[in-house]
Amino acid sequence: MKILFVHNNFPAQYRNLASALAGEPGFELAAIGASNAQPMPSVKLIKYALPDSDVSGTHPFARRFDLECRRAEQVLYSLSTLASAGFAPDVIFAHPGWGETLPLRTMFPEAKQIVYCEFFYGAEGRDIGFDPEFPMSGRDGHIGLQLKNATTLLALAECDVGISPTCWQQSTFPRHYQSKIEVIHEGIDTSLVRPDAQARLRLPNGRQVCRSDEIVTFVVRNLEPLRGYHIFMRALPEIMARRPNAQAVIIGRDGLSYGLPPPAGSNWKSIFLEEVRDRLDMSRVHFMGGVPYNTFIEALQVSSAHVYLTYPFVLSWSALEAMSAGCLVIGSDTAPVREVISSGDNGLLVPFFAVDELAEKVVEALQEPGRFDAVREAARRFVIERYDAARVCIPRMRQLLDMNAPAAAARRKVWAARPSSEWPSAVRHSPRKSIAPIEIELSGKDDSGLSR
Repeated sequence: MKILFVHNNFPAQYRNLASALAGEPGFELAAIGASNAQPMPSVKLIKYALPDSDVSGTHPFARRFDLECRRAEQVLYSLSTLASAGFAPDVIFAHPGWGETLPLRTMFPEAKQIVYCEFFYGAEGRDIGFDPEFPMSGRDGHIGLQLKNATTLLALAECDVGISPTCWQQSTFPRHYQSKIEVIHEGIDTSLVRPDAQARLRLPNGRQVCRSDEIVTFVVRNLEPLRGYHIFMRALPEIMARRPNAQAVIIGRDGLSYGLPPPAGSNWKSIFLEEVRDRLDMSRVHFMGGVPYNTFIEALQVSSAHVYLTYPFVLSWSALEAMSAGCLVIGSDTAPVREVISSGDNGLLVPFFAVDELAEKVVEALQEPGRFDAVREAARRFVIERYDAARVCIPRMRQLLDMNAPAAAARRKVWAARPSSEWPSAVRHSPRKSIAPIEIELSGKDDSGLSR
């Protein structure tokens, strides 16, 4: 069977599946990605280059789609290269967030298409407007937001089946498409991300810390409000004051992944650090920046309390990896976090904006670590049972490779997470704060796609 992966940042969400299939006879694998795509053993990777494009003359509503079409053109050339080499895929796995799916059906009309349904943008009940500290866009911004879904909608119309990693992320898509979307997470390597009582983490100052130290961890791709960096930093002075031996380990780059950009000439890291710097002993606050994966795992393994905060948005891999490593995860009571954390059972939940409550929970975790041993064990057990890549998630994805399988709507639903019927009724929906819309000018910046 010939499998094609299409993702600008390959392998991304397809790493576990591609690795598993590459190790089996009977599969021929190829991938198409942008210049930053990474090779994998036994996968033929074709990279495309995206030329610089001036879309200033394009209507602001259409600039993103313009850029997506330009990317689709480069993918088309790569597909033609594959076809001329005799590679005609039986199944295509693709992420629609950057326009790369646009030429797939035209080039390979017989291939089964499985698209990754990560998130559907909307102005209600999601990240936009959730945080009253930051302005909402006006009506023109809402139209622009709707148009960010254009290539995703085209991909849904053309595909055979979609995959969403969580039930809540599936629920963000239009209701008439949800029956076409299976809920299957890409999975966590729980044999690699696991507790280790002997783990050591070297801090930037050269000190090594271990499980017996008081370590508060916070991990994001980039330090920004959508992932609650500002809330964490505001809780940190109280935590550090009450626990004079605690060390704060903060992993994340200074750039921007999601949401609004910071004021020109600054970054969110420095803005919120300066807000609290005079109340912190900076010798105990360690900004690690971006780190190698093994360093990230070591940080989780020595963590006494791991803080994971997010707007209602895509669930980060790091949340499940922290649970797999046996961390005590103190998470925000937001979707989709409450889908994987049952407060008091396999982690703790606090309201996103409750700075004082967050600080109190972290202090409790540092004061009485043994009290939460069962919670840590339950967190790892939950991930093994529901999200283990090799035993749970990849076998479910393999079911989709059956060329004769019926449409998704007729198949048994496959839930990797807890369906909403299992969530505590009091936390099924987060209250949404409303603020007056502000008219803003749409940017021509290409901020398309998602990554966790």
